[in-house]
Amino acid sequence: MSELIEIVDRYVELRLNEFIAPVVWRREKNLFKMLVAVVLSQNTSDKNAFKALENLEKRVGAITPQALLELPIEALEELIKPAGMYRQRARNLKALADAFIQLGLTPERLVEMGPERARELLLSLPGVGKKTADVVLVNLGLPAFPVDTHITRIAKRWGIGEKYDEISRWFMERLPRDKYLDFHLKLIQFGRDVCRARNPKCGQCPIGAKCPSYKSAGRSPVT
Repeated sequence: MSELIEIVDRYVELRLNEFIAPVVWRREKNLFKMLVAVVLSQNTSDKNAFKALENLEKRVGAITPQALLELPIEALEELIKPAGMYRQRARNLKALADAFIQLGLTPERLVEMGPERARELLLSLPGVGKKTADVVLVNLGLPAFPVDTHITRIAKRWGIGEKYDEISRWFMERLPRDKYLDFHLKLIQFGRDVCRARNPKCGQCPIGAKCPSYKSAGRSPVT
């Protein structure tokens, strides 16, 4: 592993309960519900996604494809409002539920397909992009390293790159496979707590001057 990875890995004490995908998956092993949760978390905080998912659960009970298809679109929009972009998300979730039934998706099927074919299938689903597909895969134990806005920002500051695939590949090449999920979550938490978009806490950062973008007296400011 690279030195920067090792420092962050030691420094971050993971607060797993703040991350919707692993919480949902480990609690219920419900693939469709995890996928719904990840879609709800797109371009918003996990906190907002938790609230939207809670609203949905209170209304329909078990979150299944059939339950979402039977729910009027207007009701679905209202329930998931805390996550934002609720009209678009509601349409995607309806289409996702239909595709899920048509394809007969199960966790076992995705695992049997292997990472490349499983990712291809997930990317064909409505509202599912690279990050969403990779979050599902890595929670299923398949090799993937999802890249969100926090990880993209950190990667840019570390001089790794700016594009999704190059960032994901960089971390996968330097981490043991069984660390992909854990370190993905730790890096997001590190981005939220320390390496923030605005006013990064460079003075408290355990990486310090080892970071190419370290900000202190006489050094270039973080971007």
